Amino acid sequence: MGVTPVDIAEPSLLGPPPALERGTLRIVPLGGLAEIGRNMAVFEIDSKLLIIDCGVLFPEEFQPGVDVILPDFSYIKDRLDDVLGVVLTHGHEDHIGAVPYLLRLKKDIPLIGSRLTLALVEAKLAEHRITPFTLTVKEEQVEKIGPFELEFIAVNHSIPDALAVFIRTAAGTVLHTGDFKMDQLPLDGRITDLRHFARLGEEGVDLFMPDSTNADVPGFTTAEKEIGPVLQGLFGHADKRIIVASFSSHIHRVQQVLDAAQMHGRKVAFIGRSMVRNMGIAAKLGYLKVPEGLVIDIKEADALPDEQVVLMSTGSQGEPMAALSRMATGDHRIQIGTGDTVILASSLIPGNENAVFRVINGLMRMGAEVIHKGMAKVHVSGHAAAGELLYCYNILKPANVMPVHGETRHLIANGKLAVESGVPRQNVLLTEDGYVVDLVAGTASIVGQVDCGYVYVDGNKVGTITDDDLKDRVTLGEEGFISVISVVNRRTGTIVSGPDIHARGVAEDDSVFEEIKPKIAEALAEAVRNNPGHTTHQLQQVVRRVIGAWVARKLRRRPMIVPVVLEV
Repeated sequence: MGVTPVDIAEPSLLGPPPALERGTLRIVPLGGLAEIGRNMAVFEIDSKLLIIDCGVLFPEEFQPGVDVILPDFSYIKDRLDDVLGVVLTHGHEDHIGAVPYLLRLKKDIPLIGSRLTLALVEAKLAEHRITPFTLTVKEEQVEKIGPFELEFIAVNHSIPDALAVFIRTAAGTVLHTGDFKMDQLPLDGRITDLRHFARLGEEGVDLFMPDSTNADVPGFTTAEKEIGPVLQGLFGHADKRIIVASFSSHIHRVQQVLDAAQMHGRKVAFIGRSMVRNMGIAAKLGYLKVPEGLVIDIKEADALPDEQVVLMSTGSQGEPMAALSRMATGDHRIQIGTGDTVILASSLIPGNENAVFRVINGLMRMGAEVIHKGMAKVHVSGHAAAGELLYCYNILKPANVMPVHGETRHLIANGKLAVESGVPRQNVLLTEDGYVVDLVAGTASIVGQVDCGYVYVDGNKVGTITDDDLKDRVTLGEEGFISVISVVNRRTGTIVSGPDIHARGVAEDDSVFEEIKPKIAEALAEAVRNNPGHTTHQLQQVVRRVIGAWVARKLRRRPMIVPVVLEV
């Protein structure tokens, strides 16, 4: 019989947190909980703040027009002078993508991370014309930053140079894993350092904050090196061009594509701005081993026979503006043809399924053969499965656990593992963004909640787009738009002109609205006669109700309705 952890507290039951007492460590996640992305947590003790990660979340289909979603900085916006630094655990977008937006608020906040992580974020900041203050750290290194002592631990992930961080404070100790797994045969030979974990366990871990993404997956994550032979086999059977889509920061996956291309006498061209940028950085720093002459420019690839070309592309998640998505719609300089092989070397981020399947259908319609994770082992996860997490719990023996990085189901599964490994049920804290956790004298507890919403980036606008705006966009896209213009004479109580109805995306012909026009005019006239004091807004609401009810009943639609009433 399984043991269940504590439930996630109902937000309505949580009030604002109490004033923070001296000597107490406060942890406030501003993203990354009950979602995959937007990872950011704020640690505070003795009036000083430390941030771990600052990433973005990519929008779903019900968020049209949004580029990325940021953590809500409002909790710290008035206290940026108290921020001692931002620790970046690794270089994925969901952990570093929001750094430019934070540094727009205060450019001299120090960034702390590994060599590769800082190189990736510096390139991103250069596009925003920001030169950051940085501190490069590596595994085993210890840094004292104000009231925080930070010790860094090597962890294996789907990008090189990832680090966990152990935080020592007067209130107790915290181990934050970042994203990690326990690949025992990694391509770069850098494993998750369990001996270091064991030393920290001996010292005592008061609060453990582990990656939850694969907590509901039994067993152990497959080794990255198992992808290589599969890719080599697929390359051997391909007669024409090969297009491989992956995350633009998945250096290990790109390395295996390069190796397979070299084995089969093909040249590789990178497609997509972020892919070109990130692989250039990785090669320059030695994290990507590129044989001489193997990687060529896309223009050079145009001149080669199809059977000699591999294109390494962005767009594995169906992002509308990414290279692969544009290929699938014929809106890219690379035109997919019959016999091309497309390999999606990634997993599906929850919420992206429809977009990815739309891309797959588009590519297959053009004659390509599409290979994905469901058909062949072309992707393995970068996150620890349940067996690996249990190893951590048994090695560390943490006093308290606060699962991070995952949807609600992942957090609950991770909490259950903690309880099954012996962590007292009451010491497993299942939280969401904005929850406030205090650690004092080795005891952690949820003490309140702060406002923490989504901040949307839409073009050059940050935070000005609201959920109501997005609902309007969805309505416009799915249900259409109707405008109704009427001119009334309030003195005589008559309709001078209209109603004129203009619609888009509602009906094939505007003539269908002839039936409702007299009813709108009658309702307007009656409202003016019966209550001359009606405001223009109230008259517009009369129009909205009449046509809205008719359209719902007659056309089975719920479009956006914009009534305009003018007075003479």
